[in-house]
Amino acid sequence: MTDAPRFGEQPLPQTTQAAAALRRLTGLLLSLENAHPAVDDMLSRFPGWEAELSAAAAADDAPRIGEDPDGRRRVYLDHAFDVGAYNPCFPEYRFAVDSGDDASGTVTFPLVYEGPPGSVHGGFLGVFFDCIVAHHNCATRLAGKTRSLTVKYRRPTPLGTELRFAIDRANTDRGLTSTARLSLDGEVLCVGVVETMALPVEKLAGSDFGARRVPTTEHEESHR
Repeated sequence: MTDAPRFGEQPLPQTTQAAAALRRLTGLLLSLENAHPAVDDMLSRFPGWEAELSAAAAADDAPRIGEDPDGRRRVYLDHAFDVGAYNPCFPEYRFAVDSGDDASGTVTFPLVYEGPPGSVHGGFLGVFFDCIVAHHNCATRLAGKTRSLTVKYRRPTPLGTELRFAIDRANTDRGLTSTARLSLDGEVLCVGVVETMALPVEKLAGSDFGARRVPTTEHEESHR
């Protein structure tokens, strides 16, 4: 049996929990009408938290891919699936592969992705389409770098509303072409067409992604 492809390390449970909290807090900050003492308290605590985390973080921001002779580079987290679960800058969604070339799911965009009043910023929709197409390709072992991404906007995409998406994929001379449609109640809001390379996942993933290092302190060990 072939081992599952590896696209990087999985996020720490702490990271996933913190991402969700940061996304919610940012939405609340954007909704405030006036200054609030809780925000002053947050601002007073940030420098201390930043100093503590900086001391524990990797010395080099470059990802640990390939050789890392000095052991200074940061761990690279898996960007193939569900990036929004651990990074609040990316959208969260529910995903299912319906067949080899078809996938579908749902997404709800919170306030942090607002552009026009009450609507999702178009740039975040581009990020969303790129994420779900990469998820589909990697899940079916046809990973590949994005060659082009085109988004056609038909209707404003509302915030805070569950939307459905569907992907259909075709093989071309240059690789893969995926067409993703985001819709509400059967009406298509926008369409993303993504062209990618088509490579065996073994050429993109494997032992080159440096594994997470063993905890070196009792504090790190207790939070594994």
